[in-house]
Formats: sequence, C-alpha cells, structure tokens
Amino acid sequence: MSVPSFRQRTRRKFGRVGERLRRSLSLKVAVGTALSVVLALAVMGWYVSSEIRQGLFESRVEQMLGDAAYRVQSAQTDLDSANASTVAQVQSTAADVVRSLQEPSSGIVGAMLLRSPDETSATSIFEPITNAALRTLPSAELREAVAVGGDLNWQSVAIPSPGGTAPGVVIGSEVIVPLAGVHELYLVYTLSAEQQTIDLMMRILGIGAALLAALIAASVWGIMWRVLRPVRQAALTAERLAAGILDERMNVHGRDELATMARSFNGMADSLRTQITQLEELSRLQQRFVSDVSHELRTPLTTIRMASEMLFQARGQFDPVTRRSAELLQAQLDRFESMLADLLEISRHDARAATLSAEEQDLRPIVHRVVELAQPLAERKGTQVRLTGFDLPVTAQVDDRRVERILRNLVLNAIEHSNGNPVDVQLADNETAAAVRVVDRGVGMSPAVAAHVFDRFWRADPARARTTGGTGLGLAISLEDARLHGGTLEAWGEEGVVASFLLCVPKRVGGEFTPPIGVIPEGLARVPAGVEA
Repeated sequence: MSVPSFRQRTRRKFGRVGERLRRSLSLKVAVGTALSVVLALAVMGWYVSSEIRQGLFESRVEQMLGDAAYRVQSAQTDLDSANASTVAQVQSTAADVVRSLQEPSSGIVGAMLLRSPDETSATSIFEPITNAALRTLPSAELREAVAVGGDLNWQSVAIPSPGGTAPGVVIGSEVIVPLAGVHELYLVYTLSAEQQTIDLMMRILGIGAALLAALIAASVWGIMWRVLRPVRQAALTAERLAAGILDERMNVHGRDELATMARSFNGMADSLRTQITQLEELSRLQQRFVSDVSHELRTPLTTIRMASEMLFQARGQFDPVTRRSAELLQAQLDRFESMLADLLEISRHDARAATLSAEEQDLRPIVHRVVELAQPLAERKGTQVRLTGFDLPVTAQVDDRRVERILRNLVLNAIEHSNGNPVDVQLADNETAAAVRVVDRGVGMSPAVAAHVFDRFWRADPARARTTGGTGLGLAISLEDARLHGGTLEAWGEEGVVASFLLCVPKRVGGEFTPPIGVIPEGLARVPAGVEA
C-alpha cells in the first residue's frame, strides 16, 4: 500500500476543513469574524507601529544630533589644544581623539576621520577608523553635504553585524586637524536597541491580536451555536416530518424571535398533520368507494350481461334498428366490464394488495401472444408490427399476466396512434435486466404529453375518438405493474414524429439492474422527456 505524499495529506486536510466550513454556519461566521478582526488589527498595528517607529526614530535622531554636536566640539577642542608639531604627533593625536569618541554606552559603534576631498594641504595622515567595515557607510551625498560646512549632516544606514545588518545613523561634520587641514569626522550610531523595542512591541501586538481573534472567534462560534440550535432542531424536525413521523415537534423556550419561530413551526406541523390525516382518510374512502362500487356493480352487470347475451344471440330476428341497438348494448357492456376490471385492479394497487406471481420464463412467447391479439387492429389500421431481438431467449422472473397486460396496452396504443406506419417492438437483455421497447412513428408525443401519459384518466386529446375503447387507466396500471416487478416504464417522444415506450424489468424481482437499451430509439439522440417509474 502506497503512503500518501505530504501534498496529498495537506490537500485532504484542507478538503476536510473546507467541507466543515460548507456544512457549519457557526464555523463560517466564527472564521469570518476572526479573519475580519485579524485584518482590522493588522491595519491598526501597521498604523500604530509606523507612528511609533517614526516618533521613536525622530526622537532618537534629535538625541544623537545633540550628542554628536557636543562630541564634535570636544574633538575639535582636543585637536586645537594638542602640541603636535610633527606628522607622527598629529597622527597619534587624531587616533586618540577618534578612539575616545567610540562609546557603546552612548550608542556610538564607530568613528572615523576622513580627509576632505577639497583639502590641498601637503601634510597627510592615515585616516583613523575604529572599524574598517564602516568605511563605506558615509555616502557621496553625505560627504558633499558635510563638505559644504555648517550644521551637522546625517543619513540612515544599515550597519554590518555578525547576524546581518542593524539600523543606524551616520552623523558627520568638518574639523580642523593641525598641519593636515580640513577633515570630516563621522560618528556611527546604532538603533539596534530601538529596533529591539519595536520588535518586542510588534510581537506583543501580534500575540495579542492572535489571542483576541481566537477569543472573539470562540465567542462568536459559541453564540452562533446557541442561536442556531433551534434552527438545527427545526431542520431535524422537518426531516423527521418528511419521513412520516408526524408527531415530531420543536421545543419552545422563552419569548424571543426563535421561540416565535418554534411555535410557528409547531403550528405548521400540526396543520400539516391534520391535512395529511384528512387526505389519507379521504384517499382511503375513495379507494374503498371505488372498490365497493366496482364489486357492487358486478351483480347487476351480470344480470344485464345475461339479458344482453340473449338479445345479441336473437338479433337476427329483430328489425335493423333493434338489431343495431342490441349490438351497441353488447359492445358497451364489454367496455363497462373492462372499466370495472381496471378500477378493481387500480384499487388493489392503491391498497397495496396486488401480488406478484413471478416465474423464470422467456419473454418472447409473451410478446408473440400480444402481437397476435393485436393483429386484427393492425390489419384494420394498415399497420405492420415489426419484431427485432427475438433470435435468442430473453429470460427474467416475471408475472406473465401482468407483463402481457403492460405490453398489450403499449402495442395497442402504438397501433392506434401509428397512422398506418410500422410499429417496432424490440426485445433486449443484459446480465441484470430484460427490456421491451415499443416505438411508433405516427402522431408522436410531445414532452408535455410524455410527462402526463401515465396519469390516471388522462388523455392527450379528450376530443379524439378512440377505436379501442379504454378507461384512461391502462398506462397507469401498466406503470404500477412495472413497479411491482421492481422495474421501470418510461415514455419519450416528439410531436408528429415518434412515440417510444420502454419496459425494463430486473432479471431477479426487486434486484439492481442497468437497462440494456434506452427509451430513445437509435438515431434519435435527444434528451428524454418521459416519466420513469
């Protein structure tokens, strides 16, 4: 097993943090508040530190200038009072004066005496410097300003040190050296102590800002967690209500806005429970009414059927008008009987009383029976039913009566709406499912029709005459039969072009499956707009 790299581990950690941020409003508010506080403190810290740094620097420079003026004057006095008559004596006196100027206690880390570039005296001495590394600190601009004469001149510099560099100031002024003439005296002051003070202050500000941001974030998170607790409870209660636990309610505490929300939520839940209970009772009454009426109508229907059979058998003895009435009575009784059967079947599905007698069998004989029964209608319509995929057995655990009823509805509807065009019935299967697709290229079916084609008592065109009768329950019952197998029944089409229905059932009842073919016929690669069971 490979060990995740550092980048992968870091990515996973950030992924988990991001997921927690997406899921927790309290954490989002706390992190946002902490970042805002850190940003505000950073801006404030930058401004405060800049002001302190500038003030401290200006104050320290004033002190340095005062100290340097005193030391330059003292140095000039020492040079003037020296009894130096030779170059060696002058060299010794200059070196002593420069050494005496370096006092670390005063912040002076270096002193140097450089010959003025404009000096023309023939006597020249070695330039005394306490630290040769500081020789290049005075810039050309500073030396030019010092050469002009007058007040002390200074500039900020970076003083070399073992650990890198330290901030400092170089102050220069002209002095007169006996025999050697005009020289430039430079004093190097360090600001390391002041820099340490500022660094300490920034560390304190940084630590304080971090602690303050963490404290505020924790406080905000705690407050938000407490404030959002009723919201979380409302979400949990809503989930349980959606799962059918209608007695679930929120706890109400206090009289604030959240308590008002909880009371309103509970009132809504009570209203929903009442309405759902009423609807369930009404649905049960409707189902019972349909079932009872269907059963009760069977007795008078049987009597009427017997009388109708006698009249129908004796129709040859009647005059044409009476004979036609007997034939119409027989046809309408057939349709009425079919309607009662459909109503009884749909009521069994609603009551979850429908049972499945599934057996492992080949679907090809079922499809052939359906096509043979539909052949008279196909001949009247001038429609040819074409079969594909019937070369090899296609087996599945099915209730042949229910599957035959589904396919009968699909094939008869396809023939009725084909406008004389061929109807294609395709059989296919894979390792997990078997499928039958029925396609007609007649009046077609729009996406709006496909979205409602399985609704009960729904017709795309209520005014259009139906040659095969029907109750408007055929496809609704077919959908319930497909669901009873654990399968799907889909519809798709284009108005005036094509209508396609796909029945797909698992090889094992209720098992997971992948459809072997799609509801869209090959060559029509468009997005389906039908209904999936």
